[in-house]
Amino acid sequence: MLNFASDYIAGAHPAILKRLEETNFELLPGYGTDHYTKSAKEKIQKACGCPDADVYFLVGGTQTNATVIASVLKNYEGVISAETGHINVHEAGAVEYTGHKILTIPGHEGKIDVDELKAYIKNYYEDDNYTHMIFPGMVYISHPTEYGTLYSKAELQAIHEVCKSYDIPLFVDGARLGYGLTSPYTDVSLEDLAHNCDMFYIGGTKVGALFGEAVVFPRNNAPKQFYTMTKQHGAMLAKGWLTGLQYDVLFTDNLYFEIGKHAAAMTEKLKEIIKKYQIPVFLESPTNQQFVIIEDKKLEMLNEKVVTGYWEKYDESHTVIRFATAWSTTEENLAELDRVLGEVFA
Repeated sequence: MLNFASDYIAGAHPAILKRLEETNFELLPGYGTDHYTKSAKEKIQKACGCPDADVYFLVGGTQTNATVIASVLKNYEGVISAETGHINVHEAGAVEYTGHKILTIPGHEGKIDVDELKAYIKNYYEDDNYTHMIFPGMVYISHPTEYGTLYSKAELQAIHEVCKSYDIPLFVDGARLGYGLTSPYTDVSLEDLAHNCDMFYIGGTKVGALFGEAVVFPRNNAPKQFYTMTKQHGAMLAKGWLTGLQYDVLFTDNLYFEIGKHAAAMTEKLKEIIKKYQIPVFLESPTNQQFVIIEDKKLEMLNEKVVTGYWEKYDESHTVIRFATAWSTTEENLAELDRVLGEVFA
């Protein structure tokens, strides 16, 4: 059965599996103290253009978001997010579970607006009772967003400037960062991102790794004892070399970016197939997540042969679904999808 539900439905890039097999019987120290992890950190520092960056490897996206946010915020602070933000919608209250409230502002196709952000913080401090309220202690965005949309370099800079003016950090969730950086419609590089936020992570789980995320504090600005906080939040592996080695492979010979470019190429072909059958697009996404509106009866037919991602109800008789490409998507997958859509929309 065809599966376009997400970008983490396959195992790992063959180059990673090959290297894991080659090193399987190598005896290594735990908790990220091995030489593969050291090498991976150095390669990431170089790729970010931040030689003094602190780099940590955590097990997954939810653990990463909760650990970073909890380690940075004081106990009376919350994190500002778009109401559609991943931490607010799809992480089962993991951030709130750490004792920090998510402070939501409107999302516009997944993105926050810099003027609305500025107004939110300004209005907070103009409230005479603000000391009785949760302080805005961080701004969270994802790049790409939940809707596959991207911030421009100018937008990132503007949001970061607002954060700096109020002395609060900007945290960028990069679970799908590889697909954002290699989109043909972006003007943001990895170095641009590193210089226009205070912390971010380079997603691996969705971009070719078996698991794992690389958290980067670009200016040697990791919170005190972040390593210990990572363990407290259940985000650290005893066999830490497993994440380190994977990132060492991903950042060798530009593999991370080649993976993204492949998915981008597959996405452009997917868009042509969607256009061919005149399937209404829910919004224009410049990355590997494509959202379309499909009539429910046709969706039932489609579900018999293709797994897609449910997103939301559009109206009483239509549903928004997601098609996602990834490092593992092939030309054959797309040709078969083309054939199935031809049957459904005949």
